[in-house]
Amino acid sequence: MTEKKKVLTIKEAAQLIDGLTEYRIRQMCKSGQLPCFMAGKKYLISAEALFAVVFGGGNAA
Repeated sequence: MTEKKKVLTIKEAAQLIDGLTEYRIRQMCKSGQLPCFMAGKKYLISAEALFAVVFGGGNAA
């Protein structure tokens, strides 16, 4: 059985990390700095990738 991955909307990601706004997260998604994918018109971000980029300082692809 495969492990479920936690995915976040931009709003959820911004609420999870103080000091990171929805606007900034959206910019990071558009620029490719933060790995994400689109579901309809929404950006979805892996919680794992978010923490790796913000706290690891690297690019989690």
